Amino acid sequence: MSRLKDAFTRLRLEKQTGLVTFVMAGDPDMDRAAVVLESLDQAGADVLEIGVPFSDPLADGPVIQRSAERALKSGATLSSTLDLVGRLRTRLSAGIVIFSYANPLLAMGFDTFASRAADAGVDGVLVLDLPIEEAGELRDAVCEFNIDPIFLLSPTTTQERIRRAADLGGGFLYGISRLGVTGERETVAIGAKELVERIRQVTSMPLALGFGISRPEHVIEVRRLAEAAVVG
Repeated sequence: MSRLKDAFTRLRLEKQTGLVTFVMAGDPDMDRAAVVLESLDQAGADVLEIGVPFSDPLADGPVIQRSAERALKSGATLSSTLDLVGRLRTRLSAGIVIFSYANPLLAMGFDTFASRAADAGVDGVLVLDLPIEEAGELRDAVCEFNIDPIFLLSPTTTQERIRRAADLGGGFLYGISRLGVTGERETVAIGAKELVERIRQVTSMPLALGFGISRPEHVIEVRRLAEAAVVG
C-alpha cells in the first residue's frame, strides 16, 4: 500500500479530516525549506506537497509567485528538489507529493524524473498544467515506479474528464475549489460543494480540496465535503 493510500485509509477509519500542506522547495533556501517540512511533518501534516519553483506559475497568486521567485534566486531546481526529498525521506512520516508545472519535468525527461523521484522516496506527482489527455507518457513513467499520478479537477471539469481522472489517477484527486489562482479568500467558494457532488457521482476516490483554503473555519467547511484540505 502506498503512503498516500495508507494515509487516506487511516483518515477514513479515524473519521478525521486530512491536512495537505504546500511548501515551495528552496524558499528561501533548501536548508530552511527542510526545517519547515520537518516541522509540518512533526505537527501532523498527512501529506507534504513540495512545489518545484517555476518562472511562470500561471495558476498561482502573488504569495506563491514570490515564493517561486525567491526559490529560483536561491538556485532551486527540480533536481535539487528531488535531492531535498531524498535527504529528508527517512525523517518524514507523511506522504510526499511533487507539485510542478510541466516544463521542468519535460526538461529532465519523464523517465529520468520518475526514476529519480522513486529513489528519493516521492509518493505522488501532480503536474498543474498537463491536461489528462496529454498525461499518458508521464503517467506510464511514474506508475512503473509505483508513484501515484494525481489529477486536478475544477468546477468546469466535465463528468467524462472526472471519470478519466479517477480511472487513471492514484493516491487522491485534487479538487480546485474555485476558478482563478491560488491565494487567501474570505470564504470557501460556493461552487466547491457542487464540484464535490459531481465527483461523488463518479468515484469514491479520496478527494483533497485546495485553492483559497486559508482559515480554520474553511477547513471545518471542507471537512463536510472532502477527505482533506490543501493549505499553502
